[in-house]
Amino acid sequence: MIKDIKNVFSKDPAARSVAEVLFCYPGLHALWFHRVANWLWRHKLHFWARWLSHGGRFCTGIEIHPGAKIGQRFFIDHGMGVVIGETSEIGNDVLMYQGVVLGGTSLSKGKRHPTICDNAVIGTGAIVLGGITVGEGAKVGAGSVVTKDVPAGATVVGIPGRVVEESRRMVIDLEHGKLPDPVADALKVVLTEQQKLMDRLAQLEKNSGLKVPQDELRGQIREIMKEFNL
Repeated sequence: MIKDIKNVFSKDPAARSVAEVLFCYPGLHALWFHRVANWLWRHKLHFWARWLSHGGRFCTGIEIHPGAKIGQRFFIDHGMGVVIGETSEIGNDVLMYQGVVLGGTSLSKGKRHPTICDNAVIGTGAIVLGGITVGEGAKVGAGSVVTKDVPAGATVVGIPGRVVEESRRMVIDLEHGKLPDPVADALKVVLTEQQKLMDRLAQLEKNSGLKVPQDELRGQIREIMKEFNL
């Protein structure tokens, strides 16, 4: 428990005192509930394990199935709405934010929930589905839906989740909202090419002496390009 409290101080700059951490951190309380429930589950006391887990959800707003395997120094920041399924496996030093779901996609009794490797960061509202693996040091952006394996050190964003950065330095950080935007990058390319074509067409019209009506879309495209800093 002392290590758990120290872990909160290392991962949450809002933590100010031991008393505050001890009494006001539902992610910490949920983890302690789970440890007891998991012990009951491993000793075949399934009903009592589920009952205790249910009580933990009522008290913290965090649902962790007693069958889930969780490593050391796991921290859930705020935590309301977090759901961790039965066959989930979470490694050491994982950081998870509120609203995260580690869900299953199969009715089979086998491995159907994600494996989150060491030092991974799962952003606010992210949903990770199926028996996939989020690699060591990977980062899942806020609001992403991940259905495929994530390489170690990669950053994933979007719906469905796409890898937008690989071989990232493996450190725990809180910048899960400042992530690349692949859709915006694609729009920038399209708009840039559109502007080039419009400029070439305008030059051809000028050289040929053709009189053409004013293009109403030209101004709108320029405004859009300003928004993307082009």
